[in-house]
Amino acid sequence: MVRSETPRSNAAKKGMLAHFFASSKTLSLTSSFSTPSSPSTPSSSTLKFSESMMVETIENAESIIIKWDPNSSSITRVTSLFHGDRKEAKDFLKCVKDLRRAMHALVSEHSTSDKLVLAQNLMLIAMARLEIEFYKILSGTRDQLEPESISGLSSDGSSNFEDENELGSEEEFKTAGHESITNVERVTALAMLDLKSIADCMISSGYSIECVKIYKLIRKSIVDEGLYLLGIEEFRSSHIHKMNWEALELMIKNWLNAVKIAAKTLFSGEKALCDYVFSASQTIRESCFSEITKGAINLLRFPELVAKCKKLPERIFPLMELYEALSDLRPDIELIFNSESTSDIKMQAVSSLQGLGESIRAILSDFELTIQKDSSKTLIVGGGIHPLTQKVMSYISSLADYNKILSDIVADSPPPRNTALPEAYFESPTSDASSTPAVSVHLAWLILVLLCKLDRKAQVYKDLSLSYLFLANNLQFVLDKVCTTRLNVLLGEDWVFKHATKVIQYASTYETMAWGKVFSSLPEKNSPLLSPEAGKECFQRFNAAFEEAYKKQASWVVPDRKLRDELKVAIANELIPAYREFYDTHKVMLRREKDVEIFVRFGPDDLGNYLSDLFHGTAVSGSLSPPIPR
Repeated sequence: MVRSETPRSNAAKKGMLAHFFASSKTLSLTSSFSTPSSPSTPSSSTLKFSESMMVETIENAESIIIKWDPNSSSITRVTSLFHGDRKEAKDFLKCVKDLRRAMHALVSEHSTSDKLVLAQNLMLIAMARLEIEFYKILSGTRDQLEPESISGLSSDGSSNFEDENELGSEEEFKTAGHESITNVERVTALAMLDLKSIADCMISSGYSIECVKIYKLIRKSIVDEGLYLLGIEEFRSSHIHKMNWEALELMIKNWLNAVKIAAKTLFSGEKALCDYVFSASQTIRESCFSEITKGAINLLRFPELVAKCKKLPERIFPLMELYEALSDLRPDIELIFNSESTSDIKMQAVSSLQGLGESIRAILSDFELTIQKDSSKTLIVGGGIHPLTQKVMSYISSLADYNKILSDIVADSPPPRNTALPEAYFESPTSDASSTPAVSVHLAWLILVLLCKLDRKAQVYKDLSLSYLFLANNLQFVLDKVCTTRLNVLLGEDWVFKHATKVIQYASTYETMAWGKVFSSLPEKNSPLLSPEAGKECFQRFNAAFEEAYKKQASWVVPDRKLRDELKVAIANELIPAYREFYDTHKVMLRREKDVEIFVRFGPDDLGNYLSDLFHGTAVSGSLSPPIPR
């Protein structure tokens, strides 16, 4: 540092300093160095005394500051001011503060003093020293000042460790009421206090640029390294859109884990530290934090880029997980990035949420169209469960697991009211959408679209009774899926009851169509006794009708055990008692007939045995022989 100046340069510096300090709002030290003799203008003796005190302050500061001159050849060039005797560090900061006040006072009261140039040189040396100390503390305590390691901070960035006098030594630290604090936490607290003290000193001295530059350089590298270790790379739209879905799913899983750590630890810890160190200036701390956390934009852009990928039904679930994670973290993001300088980060989070919502709604819409446009003509043997039913209900039940997320996404987008669909299907909860959660309405709508498509697919069967069995089977499958998943809660008891009633209606229609001819082949209840010839004919009609019905239904299936048993019981309850009454009434007179087995092929118990073989798809078709008694 140059100590000697020419008279001309000294005068120029005095003029420059006078101009600089003239606009300063810092309180003058006149009152600190003088005792006014009266309320009027101080006397000349008082002014001289004040000037001498100011000069003494500058000279005292010189003895402390020169010792720590970075350009000196002493041991202090490699020694840290804040690492050794903390009292000396505090004395250094105090003398810089006094020096600054003395300079203000000299400029105000004694602008021609030769000591101004010395004071300015001392201030330059002090700032250079503090700049070095600031860098040493930041770089030397990287491990202790990792965002996840920062402790003792409140949500507004204030610290519980405010009195550095109490933290001057470990013994003093403990007597301050922090006995439970570990040594690592003590080092962290002291480092934060020192950084704040240096930052306050440099900012108030007009050297904030140098201080901020160092802070941004080191802390940004820590944040960037943290994001890198979390697996966050530079996300590019072209790269993501070219990735295969398996690789992208792995990237999504990694992002879901990384974003929580980044928001709740990395960014929040960094904000707490930044707010604390630069508590003297809101503008500086906001600018610093904005620069340090630029990587947040790239992190929060990832969901938006994924949302722009090809929209396939199965991709909705990772998208909803992204939406849920981002939605859950939004309050944290709003709190952390709460300044104008970081508004672009908040906007990116909003943009990603909007992009995900639009993509999810588009997938739901495409899925609905896929159901409606399904043109497969596959005839399901035996009237069993259609693959479309299985696929759609599996998908919808999985959607129900994300009902909270879907509620937010579909809240303002009610499903269309397609008047081409049968009016009979517009049942709870779709009929009262105003009081029903939007997600319930949407999922009920998708099921409605499926049921209408199944109506059309039932028309493929030439046998009407089989078409109704097909409808009963598939609606029962839908019902079972609803009752055994979250759909049960979302759609409600009323929905379940009405569709269970519809299954019964389908089953009843099937029974009438499939067995009506068999039922009608027998005399009505309490009919008069038939003649032997009429009895023979009645037995023959029944035999033919029963064989035809049985053989036709030999390959028909009812996968649901409860529905299968209920159908068998319903058929048996109507058929067997009527047949038993006819059989018991007419079998006596037929015993005298030759070849009676030609006319009486089935006993009442035989019917029950044959019926028990139905609806498994394994009954023997072709000619019937008496079954083995059960």
